[in-house]
Amino acid sequence: MGNDVQFDVVVIGGGHAGCEAAAAAARMGVKTALVTHKFDTIGAMSCNPAIGGLGKGHLVREIDALDGVMGRVIDQSGIQFRMLNASKGPAVRGPRAQADRKLYREAMQALLSEYENLTIIACGADDLIVDENQLVSGVALADGRCLTCASVVLTTGTFLRGIIHQGETQIPAGRVGEEPSVGLALALERLNLPLSRLKTGTPARLDGRTIDWSILEEQKGDEPPIPFSFMTDKITVPQISCYMTYTSAKTHEVIRENIHRAPMYSGQIKSRGPRYCPSIEDKIMRFADKERHQIFLEPEGLDDPTVYPNGISTSLPIDVQDQIIRSIPGLENVEVFQYGYAIEYDFCDPRDLMPSLESKSAAGLFLAGQINGTTGYEEAAAQGLMAGINAALRARGECLSQGEEKNVSRETFILDRSEAYIGVMIDDLITRGAPEPYRMFTSRAEYRLRLRADNADQRLTPRGIEVGCIGFARLAHWEEKLSLLSKAREVAEENAKSPNELEFSGISVNRDGIRRSAMDLLRMPNLSIEDTLSAFPELSNFPRPILEQLEIDALYSGYLDRQDSDIAAYKKDENLIIPSDFDYMKVGSLSNEIRSKLQEVRPATLGAASRIPGVTPAAIVALLRFVKRKSNGSVSDVA
Repeated sequence: MGNDVQFDVVVIGGGHAGCEAAAAAARMGVKTALVTHKFDTIGAMSCNPAIGGLGKGHLVREIDALDGVMGRVIDQSGIQFRMLNASKGPAVRGPRAQADRKLYREAMQALLSEYENLTIIACGADDLIVDENQLVSGVALADGRCLTCASVVLTTGTFLRGIIHQGETQIPAGRVGEEPSVGLALALERLNLPLSRLKTGTPARLDGRTIDWSILEEQKGDEPPIPFSFMTDKITVPQISCYMTYTSAKTHEVIRENIHRAPMYSGQIKSRGPRYCPSIEDKIMRFADKERHQIFLEPEGLDDPTVYPNGISTSLPIDVQDQIIRSIPGLENVEVFQYGYAIEYDFCDPRDLMPSLESKSAAGLFLAGQINGTTGYEEAAAQGLMAGINAALRARGECLSQGEEKNVSRETFILDRSEAYIGVMIDDLITRGAPEPYRMFTSRAEYRLRLRADNADQRLTPRGIEVGCIGFARLAHWEEKLSLLSKAREVAEENAKSPNELEFSGISVNRDGIRRSAMDLLRMPNLSIEDTLSAFPELSNFPRPILEQLEIDALYSGYLDRQDSDIAAYKKDENLIIPSDFDYMKVGSLSNEIRSKLQEVRPATLGAASRIPGVTPAAIVALLRFVKRKSNGSVSDVA
């Protein structure tokens, strides 16, 4: 390789955003380079070795539906799978899996190494190549090489001028043992991108051989484990248990006595951290009335004694961390492999981005992951996927002559809020910014009955086929599933029986003479798939996953009609006037946090309310119903 090498797309960073961006661009058929300091750190899980959760699991299913890699990799490395909210409706169920950290990293590296059109370059990226028109056209590497390209995807994670904090100690680093990226931060400053600072943190890592497991609460995974990827038939990785313990009164006492040494409280750290994943010292101070807090002890691998204590992230000094850890039941005699820390880093205000994740300030530059103010592997990967696709589309369309404007319209791939949680996240980021690290929740989506984890492929795989990011194996799998689902739906709708015939099969319905189809039975929440099969055995020819999907689609069909009406009403009534003396406390379904924001700002219209940071689309729908109901003369609350 010479000093000047041509690519179509260059991706900087081998974390979760970078892996998805590089894979997506390569699937699009363009010549792609993934630049990362070390090959061995590609796919590394810097914090908790787990994928998914509420909202986050939806993102992973959507990534997978667009042929991304995260779902397949966690299926090859997950050591405990759980469906969160399993007792609730499918719309709010969240798949989650604890990963073997080594297996995840190895699976990601192996998968990317097999990609056509993708070259992995193990070297630091020092600078961006920019012309006089503020067009980013390449990357300067630390070894003197220059990679020229049509699009650059920047996925720096916590490396932009990263500083680790452990009490009074400060260490420049992107993560433990790795140098921060200063050159790229300076390059972004020269481009006048709106940089600011955020912080995140991680807990200590413990030696599981020195934990007293006998007194802890065991937490088993699901049996059988449910895969993330629509391409995975079953999980073959051995499964393990996690365990739960709690903070003690002594824990709280130690933290209160040493809170002045915590960088967030001493003033050493001035940037905002993630509200929904606070440090243990923040929990103790903010929730002083709580006597204890949960701690999940999560093994990091099948052959690795390291345990991740989920729930005690901290930036307190090492001597204080020791006292905290040993005050927790089961950890009295534990050995510590690595102590916790906070890390402060640069990010770019995402309001500078277009919906394609291309910068408004620098054409050809796409940003994805924590550089946009998000927190979490899943949010980063979803942005990486979208940035990679759009960077490839830009590279494909890069046939403009020298004299043309840099903002000439090109093909882009955009998902809106009605299509995907990915669309919700990107719209939130580019319209509201990230005053604090952004995390995905199901409550952020006004269309969440449609945006279920189970139907992500039905929603998005056809869109992926249209844009060209779906590989041959995924395409064949999808076409087979679609064919089976269509045939099953046809059989379920065309076969019907009278009430007497259904009673003969053990199913009691109203004796109204109306014939009911198998699809009608699937819509009845009091009947199981087995009940329907007893009446319509012809459905037993279809695979169980197809029947389960059919059942969920049937159960939600009526609710979706109502949601469609809500969506239409919201769009129609954005300019609805809210009375100046409106009492938000009467809207029963609003959280206290959202009520407080609305009471403080007192927006004049529904549209103005929707643009207040932190006011969710779901809250706006509830507010719309209440205001309209009140204007029609009703004084009852809307739940």
